[in-house]
Amino acid sequence: MHELLFVYGTLRSRYGIAPARMLRERGELLGTATVPGSIYRIGHYPGFRPEPHPASSGTVHGEVFRLADPAPVLAQLDAYEDAEFTRVLTAVELNGQPVTAWVYRFDAPLPPDSLIESGDFCA
Repeated sequence: MHELLFVYGTLRSRYGIAPARMLRERGELLGTATVPGSIYRIGHYPGFRPEPHPASSGTVHGEVFRLADPAPVLAQLDAYEDAEFTRVLTAVELNGQPVTAWVYRFDAPLPPDSLIESGDFCA
């Protein structure tokens, strides 16, 4: 199973929710990273789509974690992310280097006017 995970929202290292704490305890933060696409505000959390929105930067900012034992961590995160999200492999730029990582893609309908133009949920 692939061991890298790109996170762009409430799972990032600055958040204190239980799933983010679990990720920090069971994964190694490798650094900041970007993926092509756009993110949208879905209530108190963001949702990622791989298609860049014309009004966005076309780049989503986040972090990459290396998971020593990916299966149980990803199973817990899959349950947290719910049915609106699908975990997919995607091309990521980590510290200037291309890698492949899991990312959670938002598959439900987007709320109107929800685009986060900067591509950074924490900005």
